[in-house]
Amino acid sequence: MDFPDRAAEMLSALSFVKYDEVAIPRILKVFRHFGIKQTFFYPAWCMETYPHLVEAILKYGHEIAAHGYLHEGANHETRERQAYWLDKQVDIFKRMTGAGPRGWRAPLYDALKDSLELLAERGFTYDASLVGDDVPYVLNTRKGEIIALPSYWAMDDWPHYMHSLDFQYTMTIKSPDEAIAVFDSEFDAMYKLGGLLVTVWHPFVSGRLARLDRVADWIEQLIDKGKVWFATVEEIAAHVKACRDDGSWQPQIENMPYYEGRIAEWEPKQEMAGD
Repeated sequence: MDFPDRAAEMLSALSFVKYDEVAIPRILKVFRHFGIKQTFFYPAWCMETYPHLVEAILKYGHEIAAHGYLHEGANHETRERQAYWLDKQVDIFKRMTGAGPRGWRAPLYDALKDSLELLAERGFTYDASLVGDDVPYVLNTRKGEIIALPSYWAMDDWPHYMHSLDFQYTMTIKSPDEAIAVFDSEFDAMYKLGGLLVTVWHPFVSGRLARLDRVADWIEQLIDKGKVWFATVEEIAAHVKACRDDGSWQPQIENMPYYEGRIAEWEPKQEMAGD
């Protein structure tokens, strides 16, 4: 998106994306080994371009959820453009999977108040873009409710590993042990709470051999700990709804939008002209 005129020529950057073809089968093998199902938030352009990877993900019972078309951030988009991109994704999902997506993670976590209303209008049940709690909560929009399943940057592999001038990210690269130590500390705190841990792994980032080996070791460690439920994000959203319906647990409900417009104190002040 940053280099539309030269993207097709940028082989170094493209080779990152192409690594998905190596990483996704490897990741699926790890999930099969442990008998767990997970969610792949997949840009719809990638789905169209690599249909064999979509087929492989679905074959083993994993969920595919929406993640933009070209990983376009919403912060600079109008409501109409957001609707255009979202409808394009939904159409591709229906054509390739037989059903529209149930969940969405905003590319770059750029979710706007319009984004949530557009999701509700199109029958989405959950969003995984926001960071407003440690447990699931409900976003009450003017178009309907969306279940929020929060994460945040510390639980994303990108700041731990990603270093590419082409992608304009130059993070200090951590060792796999250092990165997993961050995820593990987050897990320990959530385990005490009995809460939710939504981690974010990019196949072409964490699917590298040493990193995925350490992820597999960590998964085994969590399974051995016991009382840990590995689930797709759609399953978690359905569990939240079931708890609400039977009264066993009630999440926080937040009315959207937080604010209708610019906060008055931020309005530029007129300078008084001197005499």
